[in-house]
Amino acid sequence: MLLVKIGANGLKKERKFMTKNLLLIFTRNPELGKAKTRLAKTVGDETALEIYKFLLKKTNEISSKINADKAVYYSVKVRENDIWDASIYQKHLQKGEDLGIRMLNAFKHGFNEGYKKIIIIGSDLYDLTPNHIEQAFSYLDSNDVVIGPAKDGGYYLLGLTNLHEQIFKNKDWGTSSVRKDTLKDLKENTIHLLEELNDIDIFEDIKHHKAFQHFLK
Repeated sequence: MLLVKIGANGLKKERKFMTKNLLLIFTRNPELGKAKTRLAKTVGDETALEIYKFLLKKTNEISSKINADKAVYYSVKVRENDIWDASIYQKHLQKGEDLGIRMLNAFKHGFNEGYKKIIIIGSDLYDLTPNHIEQAFSYLDSNDVVIGPAKDGGYYLLGLTNLHEQIFKNKDWGTSSVRKDTLKDLKENTIHLLEELNDIDIFEDIKHHKAFQHFLK
């Protein structure tokens, strides 16, 4: 498969997809007053933005070590000259009226491109490691779905071998019921659950975390 882009000089650039595995990374454009808004209520907009940039950099470092094709999905606008190297990361804009439909469209695009195993992660999880993602791809060899459960009742990772459209619809995104409702939709499928991790949404998530103490002084 080939990714064809039109460069600034009008010439076509082609890059061959290297694997049948795809890692999707959902990001929010780092803008003051729009990043980590729940966290900002305690630490302020500027500190919340710096923390989110810190998490973006961490996500970049983690994902760069994964042996899979990678695609970054931006919330507002695709940025060309940022931390996501366009020679490594495919770049797309999220499309859809809510998080579920945006994820659905990203998975749908990946499967339409011919990928066999697709995993999505967010960009607000400091404790995620390359091993979590590699394990998830491995577990998809013998499971329909892999889920990385978050402590807040959602999930930090979702891996699929086929498109299960129902799991992206009729969910109260951002609430504690998301994972439970997702599992109900998948009761006929084989599922592997990774270890539970905590994503960064509110002050309590970073209050005692060593990696964030320098932001709180």
